[in-house]
Amino acid sequence: MIQSFNKINRISGTLSLPGDKSISHRALLIASMADGESTIVNLPYGEDIKSTINCLKLLGIKIEIAGNKTIVYGKGFKGYSPPSKILDAGNSGTTTRLLSGILAAQNFESTIEGDSSLSSRPMGRIIEPLTLMGSKIKSNNGRLPLQIYPAERFRPINYELPIASAQVKSAILLAGIHLDDETTVIESGQTRNHTEILLDINVIKEDRKIISCVSRKNYPNTKNYFIPGDISSAMFFIVLTLLNENSELLIKNISLNPTRTESINLLKRMGANMQIEVKGESNKEVYGDLLVKSSNLSNVKIDSEILPLIIDEIPILAVAGIFTDGDFEIRGASELRVKESDRIKALISNFHLLGLETEEYPDGFKVLGKIKKSKQSFQCFGDHRIAMAFAILSSLLKDGGKVEGFESVAISNPQFLDQLKSITAKF
Repeated sequence: MIQSFNKINRISGTLSLPGDKSISHRALLIASMADGESTIVNLPYGEDIKSTINCLKLLGIKIEIAGNKTIVYGKGFKGYSPPSKILDAGNSGTTTRLLSGILAAQNFESTIEGDSSLSSRPMGRIIEPLTLMGSKIKSNNGRLPLQIYPAERFRPINYELPIASAQVKSAILLAGIHLDDETTVIESGQTRNHTEILLDINVIKEDRKIISCVSRKNYPNTKNYFIPGDISSAMFFIVLTLLNENSELLIKNISLNPTRTESINLLKRMGANMQIEVKGESNKEVYGDLLVKSSNLSNVKIDSEILPLIIDEIPILAVAGIFTDGDFEIRGASELRVKESDRIKALISNFHLLGLETEEYPDGFKVLGKIKKSKQSFQCFGDHRIAMAFAILSSLLKDGGKVEGFESVAISNPQFLDQLKSITAKF
């Protein structure tokens, strides 16, 4: 699918976005382990979330969807049923890695597979700690499919993450809640903490380390969840508003979890005019409203310690960077190489179409100069965030642009076009 975009000259209005994808995966998995009925309000229905729902249904979990409410009938401690066929995680790395942690503690064999993109992504980072816990996992050279066998003796571990990853951390924690003794995960830098919040896990900060301790005491009970709006999805509209003159956008009930707002903080350092109003909490997840206004931005140095907290937002931050004073540079972000696409190559390839000068590094890239060409057709490389980033870029070009393979946005935000139309006078 090729999607065309005209130049947009002004943004105005209000957006209420579907729930945060990271929180939603976790709420579904945690509710499925509780004993009884949990409700989830504002769950998004992109393809990644559908993958988690479909896998849970194959594991014997009843899930009902009624409007904006999802009801999950959890089956309690080790209550999953052996699946009748292979669990298909689609394009969802979160589904694969988090569900693997739970399956490692079950008393039956299971297999997880995914699409070609997911099958190329590294899974050794979860295989190693889960194997240390006693799980038996067969893989395709550290990639999908994963065959997970019951452990002869499942045991707690003390594990320091070699690479910052909220998904790997969560896989270990979700396995650890099946054990009476404590499992400990140690991070050298902060990553997303939704799993710790939703399971009320004890977290200690000591000697620049972040230590999470979990045991069966953290095993979940039934709850009612409200999922705040997805801040990663909001970033596309935030950048579009900031870069358009005479524009103002109010985004309602957005997630304001401190491990998710570093991209907002970065834009503020660049000169963004944004106001935050905290509205409340749901299961200790903070949410509120964000008012965004047109701004003059300047690129700033991006510190490596915040990269795990902005990794999903880098494509749209890079788009902001090329319309901003100074050079845009990212280093220390080798994780971009193993996302839904090699996002470094994807960004560089598309920026070249605009006549921009670029420098590519193993762990990042630099973009210099000014746009020299317009009205381009950009490739998304099957990556939903690349597709949306270049939809926004196209909307900022004087002659507009096109995005090929735009259907990939369905992975995270199938309503993207409707949301964009709702806040623009011309589309």
